[in-house]
Amino acid sequence: MFQPLQRTLAAAAIFLLPALVTAGESAQQASDEASGGEAPVVRLNVSTDGYPPYLIVSPEHEYSGIAYDVVTRIAERMGYRVEALEIPRKRVDNLLQEGVVDATLRAREWTREPDNFLFTDTIVPIREVFFTTTDSSFHFQGLDKLSDVTLVTPLGYHYPQLKPLFDSGALERYEVSRDRDIFTFMLHGRNIDAGVADLLVGQWLIRQHGWQGKFRHSEQAISEFNYRLMVRPDWALFAERFNKQLEQMKASGELEQILDQYR
Repeated sequence: MFQPLQRTLAAAAIFLLPALVTAGESAQQASDEASGGEAPVVRLNVSTDGYPPYLIVSPEHEYSGIAYDVVTRIAERMGYRVEALEIPRKRVDNLLQEGVVDATLRAREWTREPDNFLFTDTIVPIREVFFTTTDSSFHFQGLDKLSDVTLVTPLGYHYPQLKPLFDSGALERYEVSRDRDIFTFMLHGRNIDAGVADLLVGQWLIRQHGWQGKFRHSEQAISEFNYRLMVRPDWALFAERFNKQLEQMKASGELEQILDQYR
């Protein structure tokens, strides 16, 4: 006579199980945490070629970089382990929504449909600046003062702030496929006044190639974007906890120590 009641209670328990999962965590997170023994996994996209110095993918598929170091340290403190996935850029958003990937590094402005995702606080700002050789006469004093200047820039990059100057002929540009080539063109090319590059990318390249003392950069940025961790909306609690750890990392000076390893 108790069997119907037992079946009813069992069915109720199954029905109510999702409500027992902490608000904001996905069912996948909950099952990972309940698996016992192993830490839950954060499947982080590092891209097929990385994004040095934020995400660095070695030929042996070992990973490092400013953003990678920050995310892995914080994830470990939260009780997670990071599994790096090398996903082509065009597939990342769909795979993130489908649950194949849990997180990727991104600026909100670089995302086609940012409202479909949740972004953490800023890990590090990405500042695009002018680099020049130390003996160059070029000094950036504002966009309105740029005239008769030849720049070398990354291939295919768009600079809304500079576009009117390119259109008017006040600026000319050479485009190169690799960030490193921006600096080699300035060193060895002719009639190049300056190059446009992300500040940390430029500092990392200068360090990697022993170019210290050969370049300087403008203090004023052309543009600035906030580089963040991008997750699905059902990872809201994870993002909240991540932000708290990130704030502590900034306050303690640990983030600056990580940055110093790459610049």
